[in-house]
Amino acid sequence: MDKRLTIALDAMGGDRAPEVVIKGANIARDRHPEVDFLLFGDEGRIQPLLRGMAKLRRVCTVCHTEVAVSGEDKPSAALRNGRRSSMRLAIDAVHDGDASGVVSAGNTGAFMAMAKWVLKTLPGIDRPAIASLVPTRRGESVMLDLGANIQCDAENLVQFAIMGEVYARTVLGLKQPTIGLLNVGEEVFKGHEAVQTASAILRTTSLPIKFHGFVEGDDPWSGTVDVVVTDGFTGNVAIKTAEGMVRLYSGLLRSAFRRSPLTRLGYLLVRSSLSELRNHLDARRYNGAMLLGLNGIAVKSHGSTDAVGFANAIGVAVELAVRGFNDQIIEELRRVSEDQRSPQHVVAS
Repeated sequence: MDKRLTIALDAMGGDRAPEVVIKGANIARDRHPEVDFLLFGDEGRIQPLLRGMAKLRRVCTVCHTEVAVSGEDKPSAALRNGRRSSMRLAIDAVHDGDASGVVSAGNTGAFMAMAKWVLKTLPGIDRPAIASLVPTRRGESVMLDLGANIQCDAENLVQFAIMGEVYARTVLGLKQPTIGLLNVGEEVFKGHEAVQTASAILRTTSLPIKFHGFVEGDDPWSGTVDVVVTDGFTGNVAIKTAEGMVRLYSGLLRSAFRRSPLTRLGYLLVRSSLSELRNHLDARRYNGAMLLGLNGIAVKSHGSTDAVGFANAIGVAVELAVRGFNDQIIEELRRVSEDQRSPQHVVAS
């Protein structure tokens, strides 16, 4: 990078803020020495945490506010009453050009509402979507929407597909990611009108994207496609079901290896392989859900994550800002719009 990048952090957002935020920023500082931080929150609580972090102090500025959005606040109330909150001020920093991205582990609904209100959506985007990486048998895939939009029409799903494809190219470094629409079956005649229409549009677009077609509920974790597109209701249920199953199997596996001296010995023999598996499924690796479609980089960290997870969320914001993520989305949407107005598309439809 030719110049330094600034990321705004909601220091008071999350279950263990501001401690996790500050420690996460310190880890991110080591990984991304070209980044400066704006820390929004209670200076009386932040400054004592910075005393033992001389290198972090040199690259961060504390912006004091005693107001914070709680996990119980309704989005409408937070939007109305939280103008001086750490979350809102961090988002405002992106809007005002003082930061290239914002990261918060606070109230998801409030963060989404504030970010959409302040940053607005990109040209050609009707609704923003929450996207995140998920572990698969082959590595990692992108999944969206994970809860921002309970109901979606075909145009929303097409926009999600385009944004997810750009996200996969940007974050995963894939030259031409494959895209799949989550459905109740792979057959082309299955599914409701929205997925049927979205499928038809994606199959006929002139964009250089690889549309796989429909995928089923087990495909996101098999790595069948690089980008899984669905509505926010289905996506949220799917991701939380998967997280619950991982916790279930992890607990059962620990219990099984503690059952007897012989099973403890077996654990010693497979410990290295289990460590690799644990690292692959570690939720902290995939922490940092991007609010796609906003006119600015906004990343949501899990509220219960630790410092390593929060540092990873910062890394997502840095990567997207450096690679001009939103500019790529705008260009892709422009091409889709032109494609849909073309005579060939009108005849085909």
